Parts: sequence; structure tokens; C-alpha cells
Amino acid sequence: MSSLHLDAEALYAELAAGVRGLLQPDSVIVGIWSGGAWLAERLQRDLKLPGEHGVISSALHRDDFGSRGLTAGADHTRLPFDVNGRPILLIDDVLYTGRTIRAVVNELFDFGRPASVTLAVLVDRGGRELPVAAAYSAVRMTLPREQRLRLARADDGRFSFDIQPGA
Repeated sequence: MSSLHLDAEALYAELAAGVRGLLQPDSVIVGIWSGGAWLAERLQRDLKLPGEHGVISSALHRDDFGSRGLTAGADHTRLPFDVNGRPILLIDDVLYTGRTIRAVVNELFDFGRPASVTLAVLVDRGGRELPVAAAYSAVRMTLPREQRLRLARADDGRFSFDIQPGA
């Protein structure tokens, strides 16, 4: 286990402030299953935004679908609003290679054509394989390629990070 310690609650507060600055009139928040969905749910509540947040899964559009198969998040896309012409604020916990973002943007466009898609993340860990960048990240850091950073949510809703050695 790594000695790295990230305060997920402090980073969440920074993310909330950054997201507030990215919101446009008629924006909707869409969280990527599962860590991004948890963040989106809490942001919707804490920022007192009207309506509901959306949740989107990358499972059906992943470029490694053949090797991973259908994952548990495959049926989790829920967009309780029309995406056509709307500014979408996409929320994720950890941005790494960019492949999940590519997959969820493909999934999003299966539902319509948004006016714009803006990405905000809790942690940008670098290591991009695709030309994807977040408009806002609470922290940018570098982790060894073999380490995994995963957001966890306690029963009381508080966030923490789980840092695991890679497989």
C-alpha cells in the first residue's frame, strides 16, 4: 500500500467550487458510473441545482469491451432530461487514460446532441492515451502506472480514496 494520502473531502470542496464556475444557464450534471455518479449526486444537492443529475456508463462503448465483457455499470445510464441543445457538465472521479471519457461521450451522443460537453474531475492523474483534458480538476498528480486510485463512499456519504497496487 502506498503512503500517499489524499483528502477526498477537501478535494470535493474544491471540485464543488470549480463546478460552480463552469455552470451555464440550462446546464445539467452527468456523473460517470460509479465514482462520478456519487460526485454528481452530491454536487446536485450541495449546489442546490434544479432538477435531477444524470448518470452515464461507459460499458457499452469501451474499446476493451471484447476483453472485459459487460461490466456491472452497463445498465446504469440514466438521463432524466433531454440532452439535445443542453450544456452537459460531465463529472468523474479520476481522469487517467481518457478512454472512459471517450466511451461516455459516445454513449451520451446516443441520446442526442448536447450544446456542449465540459469535463470536471476530482483527480487528474496524467497518463493520457487520448487527447482528453478536464476543464477543471481539483488536483493534478502523477501516480505510477501500476497503481490504481479509486474513490470510495462511506454509508454517511463521505468520500475517501483507496490506493491499490496495480494488477
